[in-house]
Amino acid sequence: MAAGIARAWGWFRGNAWVKTALGPPLYLSLAFLTLGGFVAGVAFWGAFNTALEATNTETFCTSCHEMEANVFEELKGTIHFTNRSGVRATCPDCHVPHQWTNKIARKMQASKEVWGHIFGSINTREKFLAMRKHLAEREWARMKANDSLECRNCHSSESMDLTKQNPRAASAHERFLFSGERTCIDCHKGIAHRLPDMSGVPGWQ
Repeated sequence: MAAGIARAWGWFRGNAWVKTALGPPLYLSLAFLTLGGFVAGVAFWGAFNTALEATNTETFCTSCHEMEANVFEELKGTIHFTNRSGVRATCPDCHVPHQWTNKIARKMQASKEVWGHIFGSINTREKFLAMRKHLAEREWARMKANDSLECRNCHSSESMDLTKQNPRAASAHERFLFSGERTCIDCHKGIAHRLPDMSGVPGWQ
């Protein structure tokens, strides 16, 4: 066993490419290599961040037929799309956290959605409706787990004026939201998209 490892290591160290990579620079100064590495790092970071932001837009989200024809059409009929203030929430506002580390984690999770698009999991209206409850429950669970982080990016309980809300909403916010007993998504599941069959969903009749 040890002899096999030694032979493999000897072959690895004897490889011309490895010797060149591990050997001292013959023609380039250390300063040049350091500067080159810095420039390459900046270029990589710029390209990565540009690609990240390009995939974090409503245009990108609705470039898939299943998103444009289903959930985006539903969003157009809600107050998050058209309202008296003219402030509109886009897909990433509600489905992607703003903080960088949380955003990266969400993008990694979204790889499953890309897989679903490639294999046509919901590429027809019939497939989408059949999967609607499963998709909704997965998103509700994600938002429940992060304490409705995306909602709180725009809606701050600290700046919420209960005197401008109707009595029922004000009472619910004071009792459940401010106490931490519930989070936004517990009560606002249908705020931007149509609800699926809510049979068996806790808290819904």
